[in-house]
Amino acid sequence: MDIDFSPEDLAFRDEVRTFIAENYPAELRGKQDEGDELSKEDFLSWHRILHKKGWVAPAWPVEYGGTGWTATQRFIFSEETARADCIRLMPFGLSMVGPVIYTFGTPEQKAKFLPRILSGEDWWCQGYSEPGAGSDLASLRTKAERDGDHYVVNGQKTWTTMAQHADWGFFLVRTNPDVKQQEGISFLLIDMKTPGIEVRPIITLGGEHEVNEVFLDNVRVPIENRVYEEDKGWTCAKFLLAHERTGIAGVAGSKRGIEKIKEIATTEMDGDKPLLSNPFFRRKVAELEMDLTALEYTELRTLAGEAAGKGPGPESSVLKIKGSEIQQRITELALEAAGHYGAPYFRGFGEGDNEHPIGPDWAHRTAPSYFNVRKTTIYGGSNEVQRGIIAKMVLGL
Repeated sequence: MDIDFSPEDLAFRDEVRTFIAENYPAELRGKQDEGDELSKEDFLSWHRILHKKGWVAPAWPVEYGGTGWTATQRFIFSEETARADCIRLMPFGLSMVGPVIYTFGTPEQKAKFLPRILSGEDWWCQGYSEPGAGSDLASLRTKAERDGDHYVVNGQKTWTTMAQHADWGFFLVRTNPDVKQQEGISFLLIDMKTPGIEVRPIITLGGEHEVNEVFLDNVRVPIENRVYEEDKGWTCAKFLLAHERTGIAGVAGSKRGIEKIKEIATTEMDGDKPLLSNPFFRRKVAELEMDLTALEYTELRTLAGEAAGKGPGPESSVLKIKGSEIQQRITELALEAAGHYGAPYFRGFGEGDNEHPIGPDWAHRTAPSYFNVRKTTIYGGSNEVQRGIIAKMVLGL
């Protein structure tokens, strides 16, 4: 594997850097710098800019609106957007249901949904987890029963990220209770404005309204909104999860996170010396950098495999495990650097407030971030489950 950038790749990197510098919304940058909660419109503002440029879905096939970039160019793009602290685009349409639709969907489904995912016209959420079906997803109980040319769906989903903004959701539902668990599940696309859907907020430890409970009471869904065959939705679910886990690795974002830790530790003092001169803290940073470098090479091998026509395999579980653990370690180091300034954390400082955080400008955001990132080792299939996948598919146990 050749990891040196070609002259063409370096030119592409410069093009991406220039585009970001000239087009990233200044008002969005201001909100990020202040640590303000971002709205749906904030996320869509950058999405629309990238869509207009034709860069919103680098991994999609060209015939469906992808860029046609090489694996190296996709890697460079993720590196540059992270380096510039661009917000991450919502993955539910672009990285999850979009690939499912263009891989398993009907021509009519592709024509209806893919352009609206690309443009940002439709905001998607994921209806997988249930109160009794998280890591053991196949035990889900939300049921869908045929009634003429519709399914009638009843059940409950939980931890549904950004469902309060969603126009559409992709849901796993049980259509056959009399077969093995994985063989009786279907994959449905559901309009979130359909009567019978109720979204209730869950406020996280960090104080954010990011996740929700979704209740479905006699929700009628047209048969034409089922992707792939009835009772064969587990095939779509596994395909989607492999792509989700690869994205969870977040290598580019973690590299930027470590850079920020080093910037903080260079200016924050530990006694009469910079924190980074503390041998114990410096060792933690060095260990993080080494682990992230190893993960980066694994991601590059995965991208090279995808470029050669190989879909995500068990390596997506490796990326998910190590990537999520590294993200948590970065937030732990940030909170350690903040010390007591990170303890009385606040959210929502804005115009008109007469209270302001005590200590460095960055410190009040460390605790919310720390608590929020506890979830990364759980969602997308818990890390314990991923180790089981590796044991079975790689080690043959």
